[in-house]
Amino acid sequence: MKKALLSLTLGVAALAAVSFVNSPPEELALNAAIPQGDYKMKDVSGKTTSLNDIKTAKGLLVIFSCNTCPYVKLSEARIKEYSDYCLANGVGCALINSNEAQRTEDDSFDKMTAYYSSQKLKCIYAVDEKSALANAFGATRTPQCFLFNAKGLIYKGAIDDNVKDAAAVKVPYLKDALASLLKNETPKMQETKSIGCTIKRVE
Repeated sequence: MKKALLSLTLGVAALAAVSFVNSPPEELALNAAIPQGDYKMKDVSGKTTSLNDIKTAKGLLVIFSCNTCPYVKLSEARIKEYSDYCLANGVGCALINSNEAQRTEDDSFDKMTAYYSSQKLKCIYAVDEKSALANAFGATRTPQCFLFNAKGLIYKGAIDDNVKDAAAVKVPYLKDALASLLKNETPKMQETKSIGCTIKRVE
């Protein structure tokens, strides 16, 4: 009887541990500072960089993205538009690929480099090894946006209200947040639900 109870207790503890490990990380709170700012990542240029290197005095836009997610594919023109907008207005911008479970597949460094070139992107596109940065942000989807001003996080969530059809967008969340950032104002909409593929972490 004692052995049975011990086995049951150990089994419950093991299940709880697995549930804890596999549970999604807590999403970064509004007003929080940039997490893991000095964490070094390899950019498609071959150089290493960090979010503290990329941010400017005005702020930083971080988009968790990848090469193949259908929702990213639908958002490519918008990601290009807003990343270029950031750079043109003195705001740092980084696309982060946290799909660690697909490094030997379509999210390999070589394929990231090819994707970056095909999209004619200008911002940083970096590898997040072991999904460390995604874990620090509590990011779970691609695409998922986090916009910081000089003090902390002022917007997090989706690019807009219609990921499937750019022509049908009624509320351009990220565009409005960027406009507020450049005016030193707080966005009216600071948090929205990101819709996309799950980040492919290694379990």
